[in-house]
Amino acid sequence: MSEILDRMLNNIPSEFDTSVGSFFYDVCKSASMELDTIYADLQQMLQQGFALTGTGEFLDLKVAEQGLGRKASTFASGVVTITGTSGSIISSGSKVASDNVAFTIVQDVTVPVGGSIDAYIVCDTSGIIGNVPAGSIKTFPVTISGVTAVINASATSGGYDIESDVDLRGRYFEKLNTPVTSGNKQDYINWAKEVSGIGDVKVLPLWNGNGTVKVIIVDSNKGAANAELIANVTANIEINRPVGATVTVASAVPLAISVSATLVLSSTATVLSVTPNIKLAIENYIKQVPFEQNYISYAKIGGAILSCSDVLDYTNLKVNNGTVNVAVSQTQVPVMGVVTLA
Repeated sequence: MSEILDRMLNNIPSEFDTSVGSFFYDVCKSASMELDTIYADLQQMLQQGFALTGTGEFLDLKVAEQGLGRKASTFASGVVTITGTSGSIISSGSKVASDNVAFTIVQDVTVPVGGSIDAYIVCDTSGIIGNVPAGSIKTFPVTISGVTAVINASATSGGYDIESDVDLRGRYFEKLNTPVTSGNKQDYINWAKEVSGIGDVKVLPLWNGNGTVKVIIVDSNKGAANAELIANVTANIEINRPVGATVTVASAVPLAISVSATLVLSSTATVLSVTPNIKLAIENYIKQVPFEQNYISYAKIGGAILSCSDVLDYTNLKVNNGTVNVAVSQTQVPVMGVVTLA
């Protein structure tokens, strides 16, 4: 603002008083403040006009020029087992919940003579928040007559967050910088990545002879893809692929990465207090590996442990019971296994 004010005051003839508090100074200062705001807005508008710096709705508009759209968030789903008096009716729209996430029962069910029945549920909130562990759905927000208990024997799945600016920008530049032709490898990558919930893709051309293509996928949480996601990718490829191609879509096979170590900690820390941060650091590294590297680095696991505050050193580090890198095949996705610290 000061530069704008100085330029305005310098344009006023010298016979007029432009000192602080004068009429011309006050008028120019007010105008310079507004102009400074306008210039800042113009700079922001310029930034939003490019894919490299654009964000939010402005990035959406830019990538739309290449026929791309931001992938929407999805709702997790699963099955719960409801226990109650024989003949009790649970109507579609009834609610069950974990500690902080509500789910809706999407079918009418009646408790049979055996006293329990399974019901399909969908999370009320989209995103990964709906992917809750097995055994976590235990309550009814609203009491249902004749029903005594609910539990989910398996984890819910299929909840994915809305595509981030970073991921959308990455898809945009991938499409610009990677040539596509009638059904080449990059086409299959793009078709798979258009589907909500996809994190990454590997394509194996001619994997089972002429005319065959295998598409291996992981979800946006960099884990194994469920059946619904596989079906959605298959459907999208089917409407785009060249005539005659035989396409197989499959999830990468999970490869559990287990870690054990003896820690050297600061005087104020305990193994219990540092364990969550260590698990998160290791998991964040593991999520960088799928389809990018063919091994889990023993050294980087150690680096992830040392990156956590209060961890001074470690000994006896083992990754999958060994002290070397862990090989990851092109059909595998590394996932977090058991972390044992002492």
